[in-house]
Amino acid sequence: MIKRLLIANRGEIAVRIIRTCREMGIETVAVYSTADRESLHVRLADKAVCIGPPPSAQSYLLGNNLIMAAVHTDCDAIHPGVGFLSENADFARLVLDTGLGFIGPDPKLIELLGDKVQARARAHHFGLPITPGTKAAVEDYAKAQEAVGTLGFPVIIKAAAGGGGKGMRVVRTEQELPEQMAIAQAEAASNFGDSRVFIERYLENPRHVELQILAAGPVAVLGERDCSVQKNHQKLIEESPSPGVSEGMREQMTQGAVKLFQELGYRGAGTIEFLVDREEFYFMEVNARLQVEHPVSECITGTDIVREQILACTEGRMEIDPQALRLQGWAMECRINALSPGRVTALHVPGGPGVRFDTCLYPGCMVPPHYDALVGKLIVHAPNRERVLARMDRALAELRIEGIQTNRFEQGRILKESRFRSGCFGTAYYEELEKHIPKEIIHAR
Repeated sequence: MIKRLLIANRGEIAVRIIRTCREMGIETVAVYSTADRESLHVRLADKAVCIGPPPSAQSYLLGNNLIMAAVHTDCDAIHPGVGFLSENADFARLVLDTGLGFIGPDPKLIELLGDKVQARARAHHFGLPITPGTKAAVEDYAKAQEAVGTLGFPVIIKAAAGGGGKGMRVVRTEQELPEQMAIAQAEAASNFGDSRVFIERYLENPRHVELQILAAGPVAVLGERDCSVQKNHQKLIEESPSPGVSEGMREQMTQGAVKLFQELGYRGAGTIEFLVDREEFYFMEVNARLQVEHPVSECITGTDIVREQILACTEGRMEIDPQALRLQGWAMECRINALSPGRVTALHVPGGPGVRFDTCLYPGCMVPPHYDALVGKLIVHAPNRERVLARMDRALAELRIEGIQTNRFEQGRILKESRFRSGCFGTAYYEELEKHIPKEIIHAR
């Protein structure tokens, strides 16, 4: 067992990892920029090291600084959290070359799965269906024209090295193609240092469904999560199980995922993502890291995913038995995003049965303008979806955050909307919702 772990991240995910480490008897070292000096993860960790000024490019994205902090504080390993360097193969290699443990899969796998073109090819090789699209990166407009001539419109251009909605453009006509391709390539180069893109047939309103994976030799699938409620390709609400996945489809997805992760020799936590279009599903990508929405899967399986991830990556074992996992009830997560920076003047966290709030907020804390807007995740668990909706509605009503603007009211409006409550929606749901509900209501603060 490792004795001391550096968490190369910030915010609520750093707090989440610190809590599991404390239960495991592992000391933690937090890193922080000068903007995060007062942050909760800094207060909760056993030690903390300042790694630079507010811009992430000068602090949280400087791998050498992170490793120097780990070495200086006698850490045994580094946990990359989510975002930042969590899927950076070069950083993972540097960590291992320094003699530290890395809480993540092998750098070769991070590199393979981070290249969406290669990942699609590998998934297809192991029998998973993929959305019709180019088999290689598209480097110029002539190749793009050739691709859409085969696929037909609409298509979606995606960054080969990216994710999270960056470097992603939907194209509906040939007139739009040159401009949208140039924009996608520029966004890909800016966000990932790699301008390569590929093209897929665009599915108009599919469900976005992902499976939570844990692996250490054996591969455990902790059910699926539905992430279809998205704003600008950023997830807002996640739930498990998915209202749009049948038992037969779940079994097919699970079998394909287990085969892929076993063949890869994957270790640790990961997520395989699919698009579901009516009765068909298509492989989209693998996230070779912990996911923001992992608490949903923890609730329905009674599993501490961070604990299992640490054990898998440091000791090559898991405490869970993949064959004994059973899904219990229904769980849902609403992401609470800050819409403005500022100081939190008051905070009331909801409680009661089946309610959990993962956050980096506390009364008096400062929310800086430099980083991701996510400041908390409200998670509820109940025997069925109807009870989950009632519980989430109650918990959102109780949640009070003053001093900054958040999307809490927006989440509450979605929760009450009839189509969401019916469970019959896809990734176009939020865009359609904005068209039919006055903005002064959906964006009420």
